Amino acid sequence: MNKYNSHIHHRRSIRLKGYDYSQAGFYFITICVQHRECLFGKIINGKMIWNDAGMMVQKWYIELENKFPDIHCHQMIVMPNHFHCIIENDGMSVGADLRVCPYGHPQLDHIRANDFPLDHIRANDFPLDHIGGEHVGSPLYRVVQWFKTMTTNEYIRGVKKCGWKPFNGKLWQRNYYEHIIRNNRSYEIISKYIANNPAKWNV
Repeated sequence: MNKYNSHIHHRRSIRLKGYDYSQAGFYFITICVQHRECLFGKIINGKMIWNDAGMMVQKWYIELENKFPDIHCHQMIVMPNHFHCIIENDGMSVGADLRVCPYGHPQLDHIRANDFPLDHIRANDFPLDHIGGEHVGSPLYRVVQWFKTMTTNEYIRGVKKCGWKPFNGKLWQRNYYEHIIRNNRSYEIISKYIANNPAKWNV
């Protein structure tokens, strides 16, 4: 990794104030299933065993690179009721409208390897509020929105045709968690956190 951003934060809305999410950067993303239902498989002996729905989620994550040429997929894990990944925006998209209306604010300035805060966050603490402004490139919320739409549509087909477990209302919670990765150390810690997630499963 050659370029990092200067803040890691929890979000209260979709954007960090003044930050252009279509610029180059690395982002740690977590998306949770609505009501934390376990729909994508199970943990056996510390390893994640995907069902067909879990494999479907992985497929659409990889497909992000075809949909968004400036997006690259790094480490990821589909867990029984949530999804972690690291997304890179290479900053190659041309042009951006910076007329945004952000409401978020930074709350973290570092990540500690043994004290990662995600598991202590309540999903509804960070609602996806009104989004102001648009970008010509691939801002993060557009990438996540497309991923949620594709996975939801295919999951619905799976329910109808393959007998997958139905979900109530929405497949995913309407918000998502995001951290801007600022340096190699943070990247390594988050990658390790993602890889070790199944072994730490305690549901």
